[in-house]
Amino acid sequence: MVTEVRPIRTEADYEEALGEVGRLWGSKSGTADGDRLDVLATLIDAYEAQHHPMDPPDPIEAIRFRMEQQGLTRRDLEPLIGTRARVAEVMNRRRGLSIDMIRRLHEGLGISAEVLIRPSLRDGATAIR
Repeated sequence: MVTEVRPIRTEADYEEALGEVGRLWGSKSGTADGDRLDVLATLIDAYEAQHHPMDPPDPIEAIRFRMEQQGLTRRDLEPLIGTRARVAEVMNRRRGLSIDMIRRLHEGLGISAEVLIRPSLRDGATAIR
């Protein structure tokens, strides 16, 4: 167990903090353990952002994820993307998103515009998971 909270500077510090978070997971907010968990999570987040950055997701994968979260169908995307054929073209990666589509998807589904403007994976490429 880590006795004092300190900055995470090395991979060993990071691993130790992850172990401590695992031990504290589920602690009630406002308790000593809950406060410790919050601080460690913040430190881990800062370390990961600097040492293990993640690329934003593929726009189509982000749309699919949001559809799954909200229980939406392709038909629900028609007001945001266009006709049924246009939705199919976009979701099958045969057509890119236009600026208007990006705006409507951002407003309608709450997906970051930064994610939506990225190029979509094409030609059978798969995202690294």
